[in-house]
Amino acid sequence: MFHVKHEKDKSMEKIIEVSHLQHKYGDFQAIQDLTFSVEHGEVFGLLGPNGAGKTTTVRLLNGMFEASGGTISVMGFDPKNAGEKIRENAGILTETPALYERLTARQNLRFFGVLAGLADREIEQRTEELLELFGLSQRGNDRTGTFSKGMKQRLALSRAWLTHPKLLFLDEPTSGLDPEAAVQVRELISDVRQQEGTTVLICTHNLDEAQRLCDRLLIMRSGSTLATGSLPELRKLVSPGMWLEVQFWQPFEQQERIRSIDGVLSMEAKSPSEVRIEVSSDAAIPRVVTGLVGLGAQILRLQPQEIPLEQVYLQLQNSNHNGHKGHNGGAK
Repeated sequence: MFHVKHEKDKSMEKIIEVSHLQHKYGDFQAIQDLTFSVEHGEVFGLLGPNGAGKTTTVRLLNGMFEASGGTISVMGFDPKNAGEKIRENAGILTETPALYERLTARQNLRFFGVLAGLADREIEQRTEELLELFGLSQRGNDRTGTFSKGMKQRLALSRAWLTHPKLLFLDEPTSGLDPEAAVQVRELISDVRQQEGTTVLICTHNLDEAQRLCDRLLIMRSGSTLATGSLPELRKLVSPGMWLEVQFWQPFEQQERIRSIDGVLSMEAKSPSEVRIEVSSDAAIPRVVTGLVGLGAQILRLQPQEIPLEQVYLQLQNSNHNGHKGHNGGAK
C-alpha cells in the first residue's frame, strides 16, 4: 500500500471521514480496511479498475448499504442511521441515471425539487436554468424515456445539482456524453467548487478527466487503498525526480558524462542528438543546464516533462499486482 502524507491546513473541515471501512457481499470481501478523508471544498477522485470497490464505497457513504466494519462520517452524519439526511443534503449521480422515464425532463426535476422541499418558484427557476445549462430546453417537455444515453446523463446531472448541495457524489459523470457536453460537466465541477465551495467526490475511469479536476486521489485495488495523495505526491511514488527532454543542436558525444552532473539521477539516450534526463527536482534544472554547457553541449530545446496520471496509475497498479511493497510515507 502506498500512502502519501498530504500537507495542508489542519484546521480545514473534513466533510468525509472514513476509517478502516469494510464491506462484504455474502462471503465476498468487497471493501477491506479502507481509510481516507475528503476536505471541504476539494475535488476528490476515486480511481481503480472494475471491481475495485469504487461504487460500493459511494453507496456506503450515502447509507444505501450498511458497512460490515469501520466508521464513516459524512457532513457529520453516520450513514448507518442517518443515510436519509446525507441524501437530502448531497447531490448524487449514480452509475445509472435513475430517472422516471414516463415523466418529462421538467416533471423529473419538479418531482425531485418537491422531494427536496424547494418552493414552487425556486423549482421553476432552477429547472429552466439547468435545462438551459445542459442543452435540454427544447426537449424539456419530452418524456425522458425518449432521450439518448447522453441526454439522460445530462438530466441526471441537472437533478444532482438542483438544490445547490454542498457535497456532490458523481459516479462516472461524463459517461455517454459527447465531447462538448463532457467539457460542460468539467466546467460545472470546477465552477461549483470555486464559486460555491462545493465538495465533489468523483468515481471515474477517465484518467485525463481526473488529472484535470481532482485535488487529491485515492487509487483502489481489490477493495483496499493502493495509494492516496495529490498528483505531484503520487508522482514521487513512481519516480523520485522529474524528467527533462533535451535536444542538442548537433550530435553530442559526451552523453554518458551527463550522469555525473550534480542533480542528475539518471539519463536515457534516445538518439545522438536527444536524451531524457531525470533530475532530483525542478530546482536542479539550472545546475543541469550549466553542467551540460560545461561539457560543450549546444542545447536546442529543453522541455520539463511531468508524468501523466495514466502512467502513475498503471505503474502503481502493476507494482501492486506484482507483489512489490509500496512506500509508506505516513498514513492520512
